[in-house]
Amino acid sequence: MRRALDIWLLPAWLPAGILLSWQFAATHGVLDPLFFPPPTALAATVREMIRSGDLGHHLGATVSRAALGFALGAVTGIVTGATMGASRTVLRSLEPVISAIYTLPKLTLLPMVMLLVGIGDTARYLVIAATAFILIAIHTLDGVRGVRRHYIEMARNYGASRATVFRRVFLPASAPQIFTGMRLAAGRCLVVTISVEMVSANEGLGSLVWNSWLTFATDRLYVAVIISAFFGYLIHKSLRTLEGFVIPWRETS
Repeated sequence: MRRALDIWLLPAWLPAGILLSWQFAATHGVLDPLFFPPPTALAATVREMIRSGDLGHHLGATVSRAALGFALGAVTGIVTGATMGASRTVLRSLEPVISAIYTLPKLTLLPMVMLLVGIGDTARYLVIAATAFILIAIHTLDGVRGVRRHYIEMARNYGASRATVFRRVFLPASAPQIFTGMRLAAGRCLVVTISVEMVSANEGLGSLVWNSWLTFATDRLYVAVIISAFFGYLIHKSLRTLEGFVIPWRETS
C-alpha cells in the first residue's frame, strides 16, 4: 500500500484535482468555456487530432528536433567539459566564452545562426544543441574538478595510464553530475525547441501553439501546451530511470 501510494497517488492527486476543478468550473459557468474549454472537450480534440494525424505530425517534429539537438549538445558538452576539467589551459581558454553564452537567451542566437547557415532546420538544431552543450559542459566540468585527489593518486600508484585514470576514475566519479546536467539540459532543450518553432517553423508543438493562438482555436492551444508539459515530464522520468541503471551507486554516495 505504501509503495502504491508513493508511485501512483502522490504524483497524481494534484493534476487530477486541477482537472476535476477545471471541468466543474467550465461546465457550471464559473469559467468561460470559450477561453477555458473543459477537459472533456480537450479529450475530444485530442482524439480528433490523433485520428487526423495532426497531433502525431507536430509531436514528431518537436521530438526529432529536440532529440537531435540534445544528442549533439550532449556529446560535445561532455567532451568539452571533461577536457576543461583535465586541462587548466583549455579551462582558461574556454571558460569566459562558455560563461558568456550561458547567460545569453538562446533564442537570440537564432537570427545570427540563420545568417550563417540559412533558414531551415539546421539553424534550429544548432540553437538547441548550443542549449544542451552549455549546461552539460558546465556540469561535466564541475564533476571532473570535484573528483577527490586521493582517487587519482591511488590509480596512478597502481600503474594506471592517463587514459585509464580518465575512464575508470574521472568518468564514474563525475557521472552523477553529468546526468544532472543532462536532465536539466533535456528540459531546457524542449523549452528552446518549442520557442524556436513558435517563431520560425511551420510544424511542431510550438507552431501548433502559435497558429492556434492566431486562429483562436483555444482547444488546440490547450492541447499543445498540455502535451508539451507531459512530454517534459516523460523526459525527466526517463532520464532519472536511465540514471538509476547506469550509475546505481549515486544513491549510496
